[in-house]
Amino acid sequence: MDFDRVVDRRATSSLKWAKYAGRDVIPMWVADMDFPSAPAIVAALVERVEHGIFGYTDTPTELNRTIAAHLQAAYGWQIEPEWLLWLPGLVTALNLVCRAIGDEGSDVVTAVPVYHPFLTAPVNQHRTVTTVPMRLHSGRWQWDFERLEAAITPRTRLLLLCNPHNPVGRVFTREELEEIARIAREHELIVASDEIHCGLVLDADKSHLPFATLDSDAAARTITLMAASKTFNLPGLGCAFAIVPNAGLRALLTRAAAGIVPRVNALGYAATSAAYRDSAGWHAELLDYLRGNRALVLERIANMPGLSTTPIEATYLAWIAVDGAAGPDPVQCFESAGVGLYDGRVFGAEGYVRLNFACPRSLLTQGLERMAHALQAK
Repeated sequence: MDFDRVVDRRATSSLKWAKYAGRDVIPMWVADMDFPSAPAIVAALVERVEHGIFGYTDTPTELNRTIAAHLQAAYGWQIEPEWLLWLPGLVTALNLVCRAIGDEGSDVVTAVPVYHPFLTAPVNQHRTVTTVPMRLHSGRWQWDFERLEAAITPRTRLLLLCNPHNPVGRVFTREELEEIARIAREHELIVASDEIHCGLVLDADKSHLPFATLDSDAAARTITLMAASKTFNLPGLGCAFAIVPNAGLRALLTRAAAGIVPRVNALGYAATSAAYRDSAGWHAELLDYLRGNRALVLERIANMPGLSTTPIEATYLAWIAVDGAAGPDPVQCFESAGVGLYDGRVFGAEGYVRLNFACPRSLLTQGLERMAHALQAK
């Protein structure tokens, strides 16, 4: 796979690129990749399109088997097909979970910074969101368990977990996850674990551990959210799944979805099947390329005065601290120099920007050079 090839996305109604239409700005904000999807995925989509009929589509039986086989091979997680609920995206899933768990006015707790739908989904569903700041200890972002327990109230019903973490790039250890599980058990919380970046672990000495596999209690209280969209660059096809071992929780989600959550589309199913069944080689090459891009980001950011970042264990996202070097509005500073980054305030943390490095290395190099020039001009 030629990940160095630059593909022009400007005429494709791309959310990422349309934001800066008509401007010389390299978009490195929203989390999709500037790489074509795996050849097996493209071939599966062509075959499905050539059939020519796109009626209402049930989940293919073989896709459930494919997901079960993937989870067994990747994580030693043996699931039953009936545990799977198919949904048209992770953001929909987060909103659905917040709608299903608790009642209007109940509390949802999470740690910040975090993927911004964690902050908006509870509000959308008339819940109160309580945020606990993560702490930076010895160069690693960690949950502050003492503050987490202090933030839980009798109205708290749901804990939202992001693992691997967006935007700080952590792969949480078994010990960290077990402490979250203990807190959830003692306070009788349901855990919604967003594991959409589980296929993007970059550190060779780390591996993803699904929260629900910790023990039987964690399995019973966990709604695991996954999709092929981040790993295989399919977010525009709207296909995700929840893994819910607890039949009671599955019933709550099914009831909350009734009449408002549409079916997954036929092309989303086709692409997801090909991703997990036929694209392992492409996936391995992608991870190698992303590791090279990560090294370039860490090297260049380390040489930019006033900027710093922490190790990126997973994802293709760099969480960059901006220590006043870019002025009062760092996003505007870098945008004026031709680089579009995500404002950390969207993730619940001021003084940071998020950079997406899943792009051809020539574009990444150019973007980092523009960032350096922006700082030099200050």
